[in-house]
Amino acid sequence: MVVWIIKDGEKVGPIHDFEIRRKITDGELPETTPAWHEGIGEWKPLIEIDLFKREFENVSPPEEISLSEIETTPQETGKSPPPLPTEPVFIRRFWARWLDLTLYSAVWWLGMWAVGQDIGAALINPWIMFFHYMPWFALEAVLIQRFATTPGKWLLGLRVVNLDGSHLDLSASSRRCMRVLFTGVGFGFNYLAVFCQILSLVVSKRIGNTLWDHSGGHQVIADPVRPERVAIVVLGYLVAIYLQFIVVLPYLVKDAGEKNPESKEFFEKLLPLSLPKRN
Repeated sequence: MVVWIIKDGEKVGPIHDFEIRRKITDGELPETTPAWHEGIGEWKPLIEIDLFKREFENVSPPEEISLSEIETTPQETGKSPPPLPTEPVFIRRFWARWLDLTLYSAVWWLGMWAVGQDIGAALINPWIMFFHYMPWFALEAVLIQRFATTPGKWLLGLRVVNLDGSHLDLSASSRRCMRVLFTGVGFGFNYLAVFCQILSLVVSKRIGNTLWDHSGGHQVIADPVRPERVAIVVLGYLVAIYLQFIVVLPYLVKDAGEKNPESKEFFEKLLPLSLPKRN
């Protein structure tokens, strides 16, 4: 059997398994060396691969390894190894996620206003955020299946793919989006959303990936981002927030008048910036 390893951030191989055993016995390969062979789904430390577990029971003191020595290997056979493990980019993923949701929310509220829906009733409906976000996650599943990205992810250089680099099929993409809706953003419900995001960050830092990608066998590839794209992201946020604000502002004035007269006076000064009520 041939094996691939990661040395200094680069894939090296294929190498015969008996050569790997010799290097382990001689102390040339530490147990944490990422490795892959056909039949396992992803890169794993050598110590976690059944083929080599016994070799670490009696390991000699480590010696300096020659990279050229490793590269003298047999011809490649079988499947290619999966892509190198990617570094988690949680901050970029966070802003990409909420840019998508903010842009979508702006379109959603403008649509509600355009067709004459009762915005005031929608704002006080405890289930509105669930119905509000469901269409987006259905759309996101299609976008990831087709393009491996969404507008926010594209601007920030992110792609969602399988461990072998292929696109998710629609079923896998849909399951991923539902996991994000339930465990990632908590349906967008205020404190629940904050709790879910903090919990997701803690778990992701421990396992090196988000729960929805870890359980689904996916990864997020991060490409370099140009400064102009970051500027577009900032502008996109500001425009999307403004569009939502001008729709809901008249109803904020009414709600503020019932709860806090001082805030009502503040919102009333901003009323000329809002869209007129349609109901």
